[in-house]
Amino acid sequence: MPDSGVSDLPPSSLRIILLTTVILFLMIGNTLAAGVASEGTEALRQAQAAFERKQYDRALSLLEPLTKDGVGSREAWTLKIRSLIRLGRPTEALGDYERLEAQSKQEDRPLLREVAIGFITPLLKDMREQMRGAAYTALKELDSEEALPYFEDGLTDGSGLVRTLAVEGLGRLAAGRRSAHLRRAVADQAAMVRTAALKALGRSNDRTVIPLLERAVGDEQPGVRVTAWGALAMLGRSEAWEQVREAAARPNPDERSAALRVLGSLRDRRALPVLHKALHDPQPSVRGAAALALGELGRPEASAGLAPLLLDPVPAVRASAVASLGELGSRDSIPGLKQALADANPAVRAAAVSALLRVGDPYADIADVIRGLTQDQDPGIRAAAARALASARPRPGKGNAATEAIDTLRLLLEDPLPRTRIAAARALGQIGGKPVVPILKKALRDSDEAVRATAGGGLGRTLGSAPDSTSG
Repeated sequence: MPDSGVSDLPPSSLRIILLTTVILFLMIGNTLAAGVASEGTEALRQAQAAFERKQYDRALSLLEPLTKDGVGSREAWTLKIRSLIRLGRPTEALGDYERLEAQSKQEDRPLLREVAIGFITPLLKDMREQMRGAAYTALKELDSEEALPYFEDGLTDGSGLVRTLAVEGLGRLAAGRRSAHLRRAVADQAAMVRTAALKALGRSNDRTVIPLLERAVGDEQPGVRVTAWGALAMLGRSEAWEQVREAAARPNPDERSAALRVLGSLRDRRALPVLHKALHDPQPSVRGAAALALGELGRPEASAGLAPLLLDPVPAVRASAVASLGELGSRDSIPGLKQALADANPAVRAAAVSALLRVGDPYADIADVIRGLTQDQDPGIRAAAARALASARPRPGKGNAATEAIDTLRLLLEDPLPRTRIAAARALGQIGGKPVVPILKKALRDSDEAVRATAGGGLGRTLGSAPDSTSG
């Protein structure tokens, strides 16, 4: 008896049955996929809501299944990375960012910048003063008003040094100079904090702070008093300049030095004879202060008198004179600066490197000196070499000094001691440009927290500027 099963059906009927089955399975699959997608969309919505409520642990738990095994939407990955940053887990955030970057095959500058800053903020509350200091120093490098609340919070720190860094950070920002927190810092118990606050208020162009400054001219510390007079002069009080000039002739060398530095910051041509006279002061600290003030004065004629200080018996004075010649940028000073490259003191040689880079001298002229400084046994000298290289900038027709400097700084980031690596990371951030981004990103994985924070500051600074191809 013959079978009456499917095999008895004509071929055309079999094709219809198979096609129908396939369509049915596809419909079921699409339905299931739509359900999964709907669940994913709802989970992402809930995670976003939790993030906005600052429930970062909750947001992360919702996002983990959405990004499992490297899959997931860009929105889910981005929210996860930002949640990790808020939870103080920047290393994990960096890892996820790199996975997202590999997946999308493009750099997300704003997101990477958030990751970089995430290496700074957890250290602002570290138990170690050194780490807090490194974090606030890195935060200053950002030159961004988003750092304002952190600086204001830093004014409650138990360390005078950290509070000073916070005040300096406020002073670099227009909004910071208007901050009520900065005004209160004028009464801080530490003289260095009061001094920094007065300097910042002097640059505020806000005459409503004059009563605060007038009270500060009676401070018990001479340096604070002189700084208060200088701030009043910046705000247009004509008699204040004369008070600073008189302080530059006082018997106390510390007061004289403070007054000379203030005269330089005022950028008033009347200070030239006072500063030139102080270059011959018997106290080395006063000669050095006068030399630095001439550089800050920013006038070409200020360089007269600095050349003889290149032969001063005190290395710190020679280094100050070299630094100011670099600040003034006169190419007439190049022969003297090149002589300073052969100075017996390595700190003076480092200052000469920085000055020559500032005036646009080719990198080849300082390459041998840099090589010697970076191979010095003293980590302080290696760090000084890194700081000097921060002055490198690309200049048309002069060769690309920045490229050479970046290559050297990349090597210094492998130095065995954090001090040198910190200086190198900061210098890279100050040079900036596209070529430093991968170098600083790699430094975010350094074994030392202070190095990582410094790299975060440099990377945040670089990514906060317009993208370019500087020095590469």
